[in-house]
Amino acid sequence: LLLENYPGCRIINFDALTYAGNLDNLAGLDAQRHHFVRGDITDRAAVHTHGLEAVITRCGNNYGPRQFPEKLIPLFIANALRDEPLPVYGDGMYTRDWIYVDDHARGIIAAYEKGTAGEAYNLGARNARPNLDVIYTLLDAVNKPRTLIRYVTDRPGHDRRYAIDPTKAETELGWQPQETWASGLAKTVRWYAENQDWVERCRSGAYRDFYRQQYGLEVGAV
Repeated sequence: LLLENYPGCRIINFDALTYAGNLDNLAGLDAQRHHFVRGDITDRAAVHTHGLEAVITRCGNNYGPRQFPEKLIPLFIANALRDEPLPVYGDGMYTRDWIYVDDHARGIIAAYEKGTAGEAYNLGARNARPNLDVIYTLLDAVNKPRTLIRYVTDRPGHDRRYAIDPTKAETELGWQPQETWASGLAKTVRWYAENQDWVERCRSGAYRDFYRQQYGLEVGAV
């Protein structure tokens, strides 16, 4: 988003490359303006944050293209497209606030440009939905039957609801999500339908070979 809309910016992408870190997602970026550095931000020997002015952003559940396919929305899209079961924890009424990834990114940029140092801003789309509502919408979007749903044993300590209040970001930063649930989900479904080879590389672990071949790196070890 920055590279597309801020011609003068240069980006240092600092990432620990844990299991969901996928360098395949960086293909096609301008190498003159985007630089990847592998590292762990919790390693204070490598990252010095003392004295820096900073703002904090917190967000709801993200969804959109290139999300690692163990997460709910990409997992269920991929499974539905293959007519594979959709595993649903408990009664399926666990509620999360969903925000399209580009809207989250726009919120981070707004906090950087307009936020007050030391302040925290919640970035939410006011789009709280139970998992079953999300799943029904996904199945309808790919024209698959609800008989694909499989209820499974709930995980211990599963949080019933996450809520986020974006009022401060809306009023102080002038930020608002640009995507509706319908428009964001349509873009997401279309991307996964058109990029099933990307999903398969993630599922099979082949994306780890990309690290080794291109960078001599192993996933998960920093």
